[in-house]
Amino acid sequence: MTAEYWDGRYADAGDTRVSWFQDVPENSLMLIGRVAEAHDSVVDVGGGASRLVDHLLQRGYHDVTVVDLSQQALMAARGRVGDAPVHWVVSDVRDWQPDRTFHVWHDRATFHFLTDPQDQADYWHLVRESVPHGGHVVISTFAEDGPETCSGLPVHRYSADGLIAAMGEGFAPLETLREEHVTPSGGTQSFVWVLAQRI
Repeated sequence: MTAEYWDGRYADAGDTRVSWFQDVPENSLMLIGRVAEAHDSVVDVGGGASRLVDHLLQRGYHDVTVVDLSQQALMAARGRVGDAPVHWVVSDVRDWQPDRTFHVWHDRATFHFLTDPQDQADYWHLVRESVPHGGHVVISTFAEDGPETCSGLPVHRYSADGLIAAMGEGFAPLETLREEHVTPSGGTQSFVWVLAQRI
């Protein structure tokens, strides 16, 4: 999982033909909207070229950070929203050291690429450091019956309970969802979602 790999993936497929593309990220917007006002800070981890940033800006959010290891993907998103008040961070989440905290940590399908137990533990340590008590996490991964690989890379699949367990101490689950995501090619992928509060 390298920047070069994902830059190549976006260059080859384009940002609207990758399997995870959503024109309107409905679950992300719904869950973020339940716990955050427009003045609250939102970080989209692994956001890449996702349309989530477009929709958050349209809804009045003005403290949005998008983190991705692919500069190609971030350039695509930045090209759409122009000079909007977005903080763009080119970094692998395993290396990222934010200098601030966020009211909402959003991750749609980055965590499941972390198949090494230490990387998984480090990820949740980073979340605890980055989300203050009372803040929230919105996270989605492939479900247990979802794909075993994505873009040629292995993934770790989760049930809702398994994802909650992976989060460890310091989080109170508020809601879980299951999603059948239809890919641009017409396939279906099963996802699970967890909304949790940092306690």
